[in-house]
Amino acid sequence: MGKTNIRHLNLPALQEYFGSIEEKPFRAKQVYEWLWLKHATSFAAMTNLSKDLRNKLEEHFTLPAVTVDATQNSADGTIKNRFKLHDGHLVEGVLIPTDTRQTACVSSQVGCSLSCKFCATGYMDRKRNLDFDEIFDEVAWLNKQALESSGKKLTNIVYMGMGEPLLNYRNVLQSIERITSPDGLGMSPKRITVSTAGVSKMIRQLGDDQVKFNLALSLHAANDAKRSEIMPINDTNNLQVLIEALNYFYKCTQNQISFEYILFKDFNDSLKDADELIKIYRQVPADLINIIEYNPISHAKFQKPDEEVADAFMEYLGKHRVNARLRRSRGKDIDAACGQLANKG
Repeated sequence: MGKTNIRHLNLPALQEYFGSIEEKPFRAKQVYEWLWLKHATSFAAMTNLSKDLRNKLEEHFTLPAVTVDATQNSADGTIKNRFKLHDGHLVEGVLIPTDTRQTACVSSQVGCSLSCKFCATGYMDRKRNLDFDEIFDEVAWLNKQALESSGKKLTNIVYMGMGEPLLNYRNVLQSIERITSPDGLGMSPKRITVSTAGVSKMIRQLGDDQVKFNLALSLHAANDAKRSEIMPINDTNNLQVLIEALNYFYKCTQNQISFEYILFKDFNDSLKDADELIKIYRQVPADLINIIEYNPISHAKFQKPDEEVADAFMEYLGKHRVNARLRRSRGKDIDAACGQLANKG
C-alpha cells in the first residue's frame, strides 16, 4: 500500500487519524494550519510538533510539495517560474505586477491536449492533470514572490497558464475552494478568472455548480471556419454551442464573462473580423473583450499585426460601444507572455 498524500485529507479525517494514534485532537488543527496557512513543504518544517510525531507523519503520509526549479525576471517586472512537481514533471507559473495589481497566472495541466495552433503549450503532449494541492502550491509560491518583490499580496489569479482548466475540472474547483477558504489564502472568488478554450459541457457544469469565480473564453476567431483552423476544439464545440453554454452559465451564476481575442496579422484583424466579433459580443452578457497582442512562437506561422491595424481594430470596436481593452504583452523577453509557456526554462 502506498502512502497517502496528507493534503488530500480534510480536517475531520486528520482529526480521526490523530485520534487513532492517541494524539490530542488539537494536533490535527496544527498540522492543517502548517499545510494550508503556513505552506509547509515538509514535515520537518512543522516545528511545534515533537520530533517523534513528525517522524510518525513521515512514515504514514507523503507531502509532495511543488518546488521552484528556475526563475526568470523580465525587464518589465514580470517573474516566470518553472515549477517542479514531485514526479519530475515541470509546469510554469507567472507573476504579473502592475501599479494596482499583483496577478498570478497558473497552470492546471502538464502540457495540453487541445493543440491550439498559436500556443506553445499546444505543441506539447498532455502528460497529466495537476492535483488541487499542486495548483494551490503554485499560487502560494507566487504570493510569496509578490510579497518579497513588492510588499503586496496577490490581488488576482488567472487560470491561463499551461493546460485546459475545464479538462481538469474537479482539481481546479478544489484548488479554488482551498485558495478562497479562510484557512487557505482567503482570496475572494471574484478575483479569480478561469480561462477556457471552450468546453461547452463543462461551462454548463460550472453553471450547475453555481461557482463564484469569473469565466474567460479564449475566442481568437469569430467565425467557425477560422476558429476551427486555429483551435481544433471548435469542431466539437462550435460558436453557437458556446454562446448557448455561456448564456446558461450567466443565467445560473450572474458571474463576469470576458472574451480573449489574440490579433493575428492578415487572419483575424480586419474590420470584417471586428464586425463578426461584435455580433458574438452582442449575444452573450460579456463584460469585456481583452484584445491581446500576439507573441510569436517558433512552431507557428502567425505574426503580430502592424500597430495601425491593431489601433483601427480597437477604434472600430469602441465606435460600436464594445467594452474592449488592448492588453499589452508582459514578460515577452523571458517567454512568459500569453501563449508562450512551454518549459523552455
